[in-house]
Amino acid sequence: MTAEARPLPGHRAATAVWLLGGLAAASLARAALNGQVALSAFVAGATFGIVLVAIASMAGWRPASPSVSSLLIGSIGGLVLVAIPRLAHPLMPAVLGMRPEPFAAWVLVTAVVVTGEEALVRGALFAALERAAGPVAAVAVTSLAFALMHVPLYGWQVVPLDLGVGVWLGGLRLATGGVAAPAIAHGLADLSTWWI
Repeated sequence: MTAEARPLPGHRAATAVWLLGGLAAASLARAALNGQVALSAFVAGATFGIVLVAIASMAGWRPASPSVSSLLIGSIGGLVLVAIPRLAHPLMPAVLGMRPEPFAAWVLVTAVVVTGEEALVRGALFAALERAAGPVAAVAVTSLAFALMHVPLYGWQVVPLDLGVGVWLGGLRLATGGVAAPAIAHGLADLSTWWI
């Protein structure tokens, strides 16, 4: 999962704009299809993840085998993301099965969504932005895109949290040079919401 995206024909910035447009369209479609029951949310989420991987692939992103250090850094990064809310709210109970959805299906859909988000946001989009404007711009724009893509589904109140998480995941991308570490951290954080 560390492969670099090859630029689409044309200007490097145009690739980033095209990827941002695809991300925005997919995010809006997911919110429209999400529905009020677990099955429709699962279908919308899985479709969203698959579409994001397809968009990233069209931009040239390809998965690669992660290094052991990326796996370790991603695991530590995910534990940090899980620890922050626990430290901020130490009296909040952690109860197995807080979500009404079936656990195995929820884990599978979460993995598909995380894979899609990371392939596109910190894979293809990050690489295009880094080539066009440098690493700081890549972290800034992908973090903002990460925060904004959740607004149609969860509302504007998620922007500060998701912006911070986006910066953290972007830092993991910079530290390791690929998407494996941010994908693992993102996955651990999302899966922890079953309990916290």
